[in-house]
Amino acid sequence: MSQALSGLTVIEVAERPAGEYAARLIADFGAEVIKIERPGGAPSRHIGPFAGKESTLFAWLNTGKRAQVLDLATDDGRAALDALLARAHALIDDHDEDWAEAHHLTARAVAAAHPHLVHCRITPFGDGAPRGWQIARPINVMNAGGWAWHSPSESSPEKPPLKGAGRFMPDYDAGIDAALATLASLHRQRHTGAGQTIAISEQQVQINRVDCVLDRMLAGEEEPSHARTRYDMGGPATAFAAKEGFVYLFMTTRAHWRGLCKLMGEPGWASDFPEDWLEFHCTKERVAAFRAHFAPWAALQDKHEIAEAGQKLGLAIVPVNSAADLPGNIQFRHRGFFQTLPGYGDAPWPGVPYRLSATPVRLRPPPRLADVAAADRGAAASAAQPRFPGLRRRPPAERERLAKPDTSRGGPLAGVRVVELTKVWAGPYTGKLLAHLGAEVIKLESRTNLDEMRAYGGADIDSAPYFLSINQEIRSVQVNMKTAEGLDLVRRMIAQSDIVIDNIRPGAMARSGLDYPHLKAIKPDIIQVSIKMWGDDGPLGYQTGYAPSFAALSGLFYLVGHEGEVPRGMNIRYGDSTAGAAAALAAIAALHHREATGEGQFVDVSAVEALSAMVGDSLTAFALTGEVPRAMGNADPDMAPHGAYRCRGEEWISIAVADDGEFAGLCAVLPTLADDPRFATHASRLAHRTALDAALDEATRAHGSAELAEMLRGKGVPAFRSMSSLDLAGDGFLWESGGFRMVSDHRHGTRPIIGPSWRMSPDEARIERGAPLLGEDNTYVYRGILGLGQAELDELIARKIVD
Repeated sequence: MSQALSGLTVIEVAERPAGEYAARLIADFGAEVIKIERPGGAPSRHIGPFAGKESTLFAWLNTGKRAQVLDLATDDGRAALDALLARAHALIDDHDEDWAEAHHLTARAVAAAHPHLVHCRITPFGDGAPRGWQIARPINVMNAGGWAWHSPSESSPEKPPLKGAGRFMPDYDAGIDAALATLASLHRQRHTGAGQTIAISEQQVQINRVDCVLDRMLAGEEEPSHARTRYDMGGPATAFAAKEGFVYLFMTTRAHWRGLCKLMGEPGWASDFPEDWLEFHCTKERVAAFRAHFAPWAALQDKHEIAEAGQKLGLAIVPVNSAADLPGNIQFRHRGFFQTLPGYGDAPWPGVPYRLSATPVRLRPPPRLADVAAADRGAAASAAQPRFPGLRRRPPAERERLAKPDTSRGGPLAGVRVVELTKVWAGPYTGKLLAHLGAEVIKLESRTNLDEMRAYGGADIDSAPYFLSINQEIRSVQVNMKTAEGLDLVRRMIAQSDIVIDNIRPGAMARSGLDYPHLKAIKPDIIQVSIKMWGDDGPLGYQTGYAPSFAALSGLFYLVGHEGEVPRGMNIRYGDSTAGAAAALAAIAALHHREATGEGQFVDVSAVEALSAMVGDSLTAFALTGEVPRAMGNADPDMAPHGAYRCRGEEWISIAVADDGEFAGLCAVLPTLADDPRFATHASRLAHRTALDAALDEATRAHGSAELAEMLRGKGVPAFRSMSSLDLAGDGFLWESGGFRMVSDHRHGTRPIIGPSWRMSPDEARIERGAPLLGEDNTYVYRGILGLGQAELDELIARKIVD
């Protein structure tokens, strides 16, 4: 069976998890990815955990790739790389500008030598940032992006901000955006033969993932502050101890409260709480009282049994899964998330969060050291193929009968039309990413079935802050899908489109005759992308939940917490947008397959699995070693110090030291650390990590975080202040670099938004139009695309078919 990206060749010179993961995501879809390794092997081959002599991190990051060893510091090595690039479609790199200049791989040099090539570069802060910032490590990026400051939810100001799950979480989020932008640019290359340069900022990825929270602060609709709880939602949602682990409970409505009371057997103490307390009387005192009552009861229950019983009552309660819980889970097994690979026995290898009906992902093993010599010969032979064979696409005549999308904004997805049947965050985030890449995205809405985001934060559905923050460059069309005529209009729109996105509850699309078999009958090459908590079907597909529920089920929540304490998870807001980004990536991969073969398909995305993939390295380590990964606070097994440390006032700074040279730089700024013999060597610092953290925390307290970070970076030490929502909203670099930008606004003229994580040259899509009024594009769609007359449209409006 063919794969979505068959015929595509990507060269990877990346040597950090961000770039390696981006290339691995592309390899998953069937592209030929040739990994260039330095003599002695890629750095990730030497990072633990290890299964025997094999790095489980390398194995996870490099599934499906080939490998070739080249010394890019030599003329012969660069000549061999040039030969590979001449017949490749894309290059992925994640080095800083100094390395790129030394190896003749700057954006300018690559574009001059290989104008056909899509060249994606991933750096901690993107092009234009001070060069000293680019030495940042993942913990620095997480702190620079705001997530660390606000994680976990209900953070104590006395405890340090947390780095996230595992060791490389911000790298993986950045890898998704890099793969997404690369595939979008390759779509443009498929149609024009021209290359494009992409620069990804890892910090900007982190900020973009919290768009509907931080954007409201930028616009003045919410007050940014230094409060660690500023991203929180309030309410009783948290993890509770249970038998065999923990459960996560999310409650916001009286229906949730009724379900919980029934689950607990209607306890007497519940009468002390008003039935609508979650919606109108949710005080800190009531939350504390509820938790005091619920915790002892939960502690006596089996985590899986009460989660299953609660879900059947409509309650968003789920087990907090560890890596050991996932391979045997009936839903993961149903979807085939875990696969086995040749050479690895029956080890459950974590897969991908999307099932593609026509081009299912079949994982291939990573290149082992013994295989590299053979890969060298194969790659050298491939280099003799004709220069840039190009990518197949359907003859243009097959598309001439379609009403052409508006391409005036430009961008690599110009000419692609998307119909969006989505609500809240994950689905709209998918649509936003595609729109930011130039696609024409049409959101179908009605007054009787509004996106909840139009109702949050105010009475005016056209000025709702949440909706405004996530729907830039989206078109809005009113259609009453509860009527037969309305559904017929939807089908006619789909017949003129390329992609349909939905995140409606399982079964709802089928009941409306809009499931994939029906859509395929309307338009045989349509691509439908469906996003659900557990995917589109399966034994647990009926269950409900929210972003922290996804995290709890996925294994990610379990890996975030202060060392030696109960798991706390990321901030409650984390999850929806990452799932949305994964869906956008899969949509463009399916689009490539459609362009090459004319075949559409159904793309089934699980939000839970999207977050499992974010800790795929930890799941791989468990599969290959049997050791269950746990939350380690900010500790790193290979670096000390590595953490967040208190500065003057309530400020914190993130510092990551990997070797003696960096520690010498740290001591040059904070000389008291040099006097302790326990910190004299790298091995000794790892052995005395707790004492070192305490000494460093004492030494940093006299300094401002920004000033101290600048001094440390000047000595070659990766350091960055931990940024709050207030720090981010006022950050000059983010405003100057386009991280924040202005779009049109119907009420105020303009409003700020969070821009995409990429910069593209040439032909970056313009983002100028703010979120639409309800039905703002009725005339454009009904008359311009469907060809209705004005009298017909007026009649539909009068009869509330267009409502």
